[in-house]
Amino acid sequence: MEKITTTGLTNKYIKEHPYIRHCIKKELINYSSLARLIAKELNIEKESSKEAILIAARRFRDKIKKELQNEIEVKEVLSKSELEIKNKIETIILEKSLDLDYIDKIQKKIRKEYGVFYLLEGSNSYTIIIQEKYSDFIKNKFKHMIIRNNKNLFLITLKTSQKIEQVRGIIAYLTSLFAENNVNIVEFFSCWVDTVFVIDSEDLNKTINFLKF
Repeated sequence: MEKITTTGLTNKYIKEHPYIRHCIKKELINYSSLARLIAKELNIEKESSKEAILIAARRFRDKIKKELQNEIEVKEVLSKSELEIKNKIETIILEKSLDLDYIDKIQKKIRKEYGVFYLLEGSNSYTIIIQEKYSDFIKNKFKHMIIRNNKNLFLITLKTSQKIEQVRGIIAYLTSLFAENNVNIVEFFSCWVDTVFVIDSEDLNKTINFLKF
């Protein structure tokens, strides 16, 4: 097995710690302290290797500066976005062997009333995102197939322009905001210019604040 260099270990460490990466990007970090931390956690004792860590961290900073222009483009797209919020949302995770004809029937009924219904297919399960007032249609029919049922949720739809297809990193930037603000994403999906997040009700105010661009 090829031995990883000190530079490689340093880059790997920073990439695996997004908060450190974020502080480097914002120039909020002391590189000598960072080098000592990395050396300690990776059990590196040689002084020459510690110096190599410091040099590698500073080079990482120079490399990451190139990402700032992309971040400006991301924020430009998001500054023109709109938020749509729906409350009283549930997610119902079900075993895979569903009566899809029944699901289709319920979906048409809900759509006809302009309600919320999304069906997401996983490898071993289905997840249904639905308004509480319709959830009994699913829970009563499939009560023995329910794996998990999350209640008291909010569905947030971020509506952007078609530029979301052209500017790289928008989804990564959005999800990083949730992580940095300690907000768990219960469910997430996108459909062209719509990016949809399902979150706990207790996180709503915090989420609205960091999604103001």
